[in-house]
Amino acid sequence: MAGSQDYASDTRNEHVLIYLNGALVPRAEAKVSIFDAGFVLGDGVWEGLRLHQRGLLFLEEHLDRLFWGAKQIALSIGLSRDEIKTALWRTLDANEMTDGVHLRLMLTRGTKQTVNQDPRNSLGTPTTVIVAGHKLPSPAIMQQGLALATSSIRCTPAHMFDMRLNSHSRLNLIRALIEVIDQGADEALMLDPDGFVSSCNATNFFFVRDGLLCTSSGEFCFHGVTRGNVMALARANDIALQQGNFTLDDVYAAQEAFVTGTFGGLTPVRAIDGRVLSAALPGPMTKQLCRLYEALKDAEALKGRR
Repeated sequence: MAGSQDYASDTRNEHVLIYLNGALVPRAEAKVSIFDAGFVLGDGVWEGLRLHQRGLLFLEEHLDRLFWGAKQIALSIGLSRDEIKTALWRTLDANEMTDGVHLRLMLTRGTKQTVNQDPRNSLGTPTTVIVAGHKLPSPAIMQQGLALATSSIRCTPAHMFDMRLNSHSRLNLIRALIEVIDQGADEALMLDPDGFVSSCNATNFFFVRDGLLCTSSGEFCFHGVTRGNVMALARANDIALQQGNFTLDDVYAAQEAFVTGTFGGLTPVRAIDGRVLSAALPGPMTKQLCRLYEALKDAEALKGRR
């Protein structure tokens, strides 16, 4: 059993250099203070990125989301967009990475004078970390698909905790996953406050019913870059798409389903709440969108090179 974030093991990751506040340090030496706001409170934002065929995919969209998130929590990043790009490429070059790489860019409010919530207690220098790893989705996941189970933990509206914010604090999502792991599932399917299907705990959710591609309204789910790309591909290729409020009964009637994320792209789903979907894995629409997304990645890689 493994979630959408499962990856094929690669021994090269044992010796990667980590970008830490402008320095490149061996993995074993990459450490932050116990007074860091990210460690103490989960006070920070992050982005996951992919390096594909020497290009960073959808980099501008990811940086847009990063700077938007930092603004929402009044976090001064301390680096310009170009300086962040330089840091990303410096990390990749130092590790001689060219393809099949997943990066995690993490920013926190930095070291605090003492342990408390008040952001004014920060010493004023943010912590910046870039972790790059040789990571490809596990082939078994693509062949076997994911088993989802509905969690009792709900997605939240923006005025409570904005799901679009890539916060370091993921405890509500971790709770959702823990709950369904105990039920034998790989990932949690989460509902919005009104009981409509919203997203999974780490990915966005799509399902196909009678030739119609369906996904949530977007009000209570992650602002996923891959999700946006899949919807754009559907529209550009005359694939019927509907965003809206869908019930679990709507989902149970689906022939196929998949989840989306920067790491895995499109990952098929085999079962939801114990109900096995009728389409073979991957389903025909999932397979078509996977092909379109791979072509988009190849084109984007050319644009994303230096």
